Amino acid sequence: MAEPFIVDGKDRKRPGRWIVDYRGPDGERKWKTFKTRRAAEQYRDEIAETLRGLTKGDADEFDSTVAGYAKHRWLPEVKAVKKRRTYESYADMVDRHLKPKLGKLRVRDITKRLITRFLVSKLNEGLSPGTVRIIYATLRRMLSVAVRDGLLLANPAAKLGKEFGLVSSSHQRGEDIKAFTAEQLTTFLDTTMRKAEAYAPLFATLAGTGMRLGEGLGLQWEDVDDAAQKIHVRRAIADAGGHVETPKSGHGRDVELSEALARTLRRVRMRRAERMKRYQWKSLPPWVFCTRSGDPLDPHNVRRAFRRCVKAARLPKHFTPHCLRHTFASLLLQEGESAQYVQEQLGHASITLTVDTYGKWLAKKPVRGGVNILGALLGSRPGSRPQGRITKTLINSGGPSGTRTPDPLIKRRGSVKSRPSLLPRTCV
Repeated sequence: MAEPFIVDGKDRKRPGRWIVDYRGPDGERKWKTFKTRRAAEQYRDEIAETLRGLTKGDADEFDSTVAGYAKHRWLPEVKAVKKRRTYESYADMVDRHLKPKLGKLRVRDITKRLITRFLVSKLNEGLSPGTVRIIYATLRRMLSVAVRDGLLLANPAAKLGKEFGLVSSSHQRGEDIKAFTAEQLTTFLDTTMRKAEAYAPLFATLAGTGMRLGEGLGLQWEDVDDAAQKIHVRRAIADAGGHVETPKSGHGRDVELSEALARTLRRVRMRRAERMKRYQWKSLPPWVFCTRSGDPLDPHNVRRAFRRCVKAARLPKHFTPHCLRHTFASLLLQEGESAQYVQEQLGHASITLTVDTYGKWLAKKPVRGGVNILGALLGSRPGSRPQGRITKTLINSGGPSGTRTPDPLIKRRGSVKSRPSLLPRTCV
């Protein structure tokens, strides 16, 4: 396996940055960007040590304990292929909960009964169901990798989450989603213009594209295509440490850009040139949303400004910047947009995830006369074949006489369905 190496950011159109380029255990190419060469070298050395540990393996792996397997096999792999926040969460659960109770047991000796008793003990300790859910998810994920590595024939933790109520249903997940109504979004954006004007273009972009907060903060001018009215989502700013990473899906995507939002971003670009002398920038920062020093905005400061605007607008306190992503999806679906289009914009792995999450906002407009299609089939004489194309005949015929009448369900050739605007007013 090739060793990680450092690349000067200017060679990849990232002036003033240093890039660590490497390949993970699965052979997939990965990279991370850092502000200083020292930070890049430190990460290069850490990832190199991790990758070398993975290739060495463990001679006594089949008899390894839960603690040993987690430390020498599973967690190093998570660190190499997953986001830092995911790794830190798993490592914390292993140290605080799995090692004290299960650490000395061999992985191949873990049974469903042992796991059941372990989860019951955690609930009896007074831990919240949310915490126990994370503990269970960590153990289940580790054991699924053990199955892949041949230590187990099947995952003993599988399906236990439902028995303990630790896995929420798709209906429950959908009900927990919080999204602005159209009126609330208008109020919020208007308030942002008055209370935190510097953040207004960012919040408008999140609401108008469905991007995650980290993806919006990682947006650079080279990602904005005004001519095609598209944004190329290529990177994200992590909450922990503020380093650059790949989007949550693991790959980039393109999202559509409305005319109103395109005008907003053009104004931001024009004002950026005006502020170049004021902030003594040697060159224009590549980031669309940046600080006075030219660095990406800090996620914690953005959330603080968001809460301030929500409070000033007298909106429910449960709203977060991620709710703008939910708002994007819910408003489009309420207006009759297809779930497939929303899935592509959000970057969901499957349309099932989109429907499960936002199903309650799907437009439920009855199609009058739709049952007539079945009626024609059921009413035909036994053994006889329907005349012509049933769907075409039923939709275009006005009745027994065969008079053709226009139907609102038929999309005429050449017509384009206009998408609803998510921006009640343009931020300047």
